[in-house]
Amino acid sequence: MENNLTQPAPSGGLFRNRVFLAIIMSGLFLQIGIWVRNFAVLLFVMEQTNGDAFAVSMISVAEFAPIFIFSFIGGTFADRWAPKKTMVWCDILSAVSIFVVLITLIFGTWKVVFFATLISAILSQFSQPSGMKLFKMHLSADQVQQAMSVYQTVFALFMVLGPIIGTSIFQSFGIDISIAVTGTAFLLSAAALAFLPKDRPLEEVGESTLLQEMKSGVKYVLGKKELSLLGLCFMAAGLGIGFINPLSIFLVTEQLNLPKENLQWLFMVNGVGMIIGGAAAMIFAKNVPPQRLLVFGMLVNGIGIAVMGWSTNLSITLIAEFCNGLMMPCIQIGINTLILQKTEEAFIGRVNGILSPLFAGSMVITMSVAGILKEHFSLVATFETSAFLFLIGLLFILPIYNQKQQAKPEILGSK
Repeated sequence: MENNLTQPAPSGGLFRNRVFLAIIMSGLFLQIGIWVRNFAVLLFVMEQTNGDAFAVSMISVAEFAPIFIFSFIGGTFADRWAPKKTMVWCDILSAVSIFVVLITLIFGTWKVVFFATLISAILSQFSQPSGMKLFKMHLSADQVQQAMSVYQTVFALFMVLGPIIGTSIFQSFGIDISIAVTGTAFLLSAAALAFLPKDRPLEEVGESTLLQEMKSGVKYVLGKKELSLLGLCFMAAGLGIGFINPLSIFLVTEQLNLPKENLQWLFMVNGVGMIIGGAAAMIFAKNVPPQRLLVFGMLVNGIGIAVMGWSTNLSITLIAEFCNGLMMPCIQIGINTLILQKTEEAFIGRVNGILSPLFAGSMVITMSVAGILKEHFSLVATFETSAFLFLIGLLFILPIYNQKQQAKPEILGSK
């Protein structure tokens, strides 16, 4: 059966691949659970603390801190452990932790709600690279980019629907039911993953320790020019996004001189752009190499951010924001496809565990100084700096563009 899964499939074969379908169904349930959890926790903490900025910021800490602390460790274990079993158990343990939080919430303190985000965020650092590994193991070379396009479209869809679903459930039923819905969604995700084929027998890892395997992962990334340059691109993009993420509200109030409520229109057009961009990438995935998606996406995003920084017209800003959303799937699909194509199966987890913190860490660094830069210079200068960093990231990946074209016949599926 595995032979059928790993051989190139005819058109439409991807949607008959049980591995792909199981992971997509799991992703749908996870997105429902995550968005309901995130907005329920946010709105609940706002209510309990009367909008205390520190308490609200701790939600983001609970969500992003595990990326720094556990991403590399989780990726290393993902290379050691059976991927199906890892993903199923991570979802089950996430659900159990959510229900424990619910019980404590009912009978104890409301502050335990932070653990609903923290624990599942930690477990996702073990589960997510295992999903990437399954794509590498069970999809043929011509299916990988299309699969990543569909996966990205699911995320884009929930960028629009997620806040609506999460807010509606919390406002209608309250925090207890919202947390229960989150736990149920994680259990349904585990049930969907049960349809994955049985894990292959694990290769012997020998006498190497966890630390030795982590060192070999770093050496592997540094030893492959493509992955090293991709890491630099990650850092540049993270630095750029970190500058503008906290300041979007000022774009509305200062540049456009509109009430802060108009920020919703920027988020909406960005989300719609992501859905359309993901769908377009899904259609053209087989014909457009991932490095072209990445180059084009970085270029358009850089231009779009620059335009948003200068614009004092709502229509122009919305068009630029739409273009940014349209191209974001190109960036994410291009990066994930290149990682899968350029990384051996045995190192997928560790490579993912090294590159992900580079992006998140860079973003947090510039998020922490964005306000200072705005105060000392201007909002325009901050956005133009972000655009410049995107163009720097583009320069880093140009060598990958050239090498990828030459190496195209050798990618993936040759095992």
